[in-house]
Amino acid sequence: MAIIYALCCLFFSAFSDFVFKLFADSTQEEKKSTGSFVMMVGLVWFAFMVWLPYSEASTLHATLLWGAISGFLSLSSNILLIESMKYQSAGISSTIFRLNMVLVVIGAFFLLGEPITPQILIGVICAFGAIIAFIPTNNDTSQSEHDRRKAKIGFALSLAACVLRAGMGLSYKYGFDHQADVNGVTTINALFWVLGGLAYHLVTERNLKLPGKGEIKTALLSGVFVSGIVFFMARMNATGNASVVNPIAQMSFLGTFALSAIFLKEKITPKKICALLLGIAAIIFLTL
Repeated sequence: MAIIYALCCLFFSAFSDFVFKLFADSTQEEKKSTGSFVMMVGLVWFAFMVWLPYSEASTLHATLLWGAISGFLSLSSNILLIESMKYQSAGISSTIFRLNMVLVVIGAFFLLGEPITPQILIGVICAFGAIIAFIPTNNDTSQSEHDRRKAKIGFALSLAACVLRAGMGLSYKYGFDHQADVNGVTTINALFWVLGGLAYHLVTERNLKLPGKGEIKTALLSGVFVSGIVFFMARMNATGNASVVNPIAQMSFLGTFALSAIFLKEKITPKKICALLLGIAAIIFLTL
């Protein structure tokens, strides 16, 4: 059953990143607020999570503390992911974002004392190779100077999102090991999306403009996918071996890459294929 949960998590993650890209592209055509979009996603997420039961073994203090820390990291990383997709392809942004697992491994070594084996070291090298392969260069004559500049901004934003997402993963691990409740933490995360999204909207837009019908529909759809990610991620880790189910879920960037190539006509280049293969190798070696 754990494998089914992991595949469901992969499915929801792939489509979640794809919907993020659809929203990011729509902001180029008409004025839409990333903050209000995130806020509405958070409302849907909260509506799904608030009814779930809490563990009697957890403590309120740990749940509130690590819910707040991981909530800030979750909010900021996903805002940066959406913003990166305004400048960069969904396939590249999603792949870099999902390689946060590498930084989680490195962080666990320095902060939690977890060992790094030769296989993990190879995985880290492969992941850095994938990221390096995605770095935009000035040698691509098929792009204008403006497009190359946008690609560099998108790469930087997606890399920053990856770092923050890794921090969220580490805070989850530490918090759950210190009596933070899984459902409580993720519910607090949803509240951070609601309040943080509103704050980001006010800072960037400086008004309380109501979202349009199209924006609301996209946010509701995204909210369902994000809720699905959280729901199935919790259950796959509760019922299966984390070293097996998490790599399956992390492969979602392959789905996002395929969806973007099919529906958004994003270019598939040998360089991208090489980076994807390195990303797959990284996740496999990290979990051997």
